[in-house]
Amino acid sequence: MATETILPLIEKRRAKRALSTAPVSREEVETLLRTAHLAPSCNNSQPWRFVVVDDPDVLAKVKDALPGGNYWAKPAPVILAVASRRDLDCMLSDRRDYFLFGCGMAVGNLMIQATSMGLVAHPIAGYKPEQVKIALGIPVDYTLITLVIVGRPGDPSTLSEKHRAIELGPRDRRPLEAVASWNRFEFKDPAPNVYGGAAANADGGAAANADGGPAANADGGPAASVM
Repeated sequence: MATETILPLIEKRRAKRALSTAPVSREEVETLLRTAHLAPSCNNSQPWRFVVVDDPDVLAKVKDALPGGNYWAKPAPVILAVASRRDLDCMLSDRRDYFLFGCGMAVGNLMIQATSMGLVAHPIAGYKPEQVKIALGIPVDYTLITLVIVGRPGDPSTLSEKHRAIELGPRDRRPLEAVASWNRFEFKDPAPNVYGGAAANADGGAAANADGGPAANADGGPAASVM
């Protein structure tokens, strides 16, 4: 049996927030994009559309759409906007619109590649999507799925006390048996909220943050983030 595994690299990946203002080269960004573009997709649809934001003036417009809780992203030299449209991928029964799944796999590839290169690639959900779409010329019928904050690791002392504790603390994960069962669905999840899940409505409603605490709306307070 083969013993090679990428698990150590996946375990090393963390949603770091402490960023420096040091530049990330176009060559490095293109490596990240190539890795993302190699992700699988339904019928090889390749639904992901990445808009690379590195021009200072355009970056400023995108950063202006971030809530106060995502203050830590302001030093980032690059932001990747990930957009798609549901008809660009398989649309199947039982609400299985695969464009979100495909784009998620692409960003997952990108994050692992960034980790291997010593970069931070941190997707966020807290931003004003309409404002970002206008700034980047993204058509209204596309979904702006996430913004991936890309940069080099910085000084944790620049973070809030809460974020610094997360940055320097151990990884927080539920026990495996809480998310995986054998041969039958055996989970006791809470009833869904009005949006159909436990995730935040980053545009307006308060909900659980990925680190377990409350997440505020995208207009002002702390915002949902990937851990």
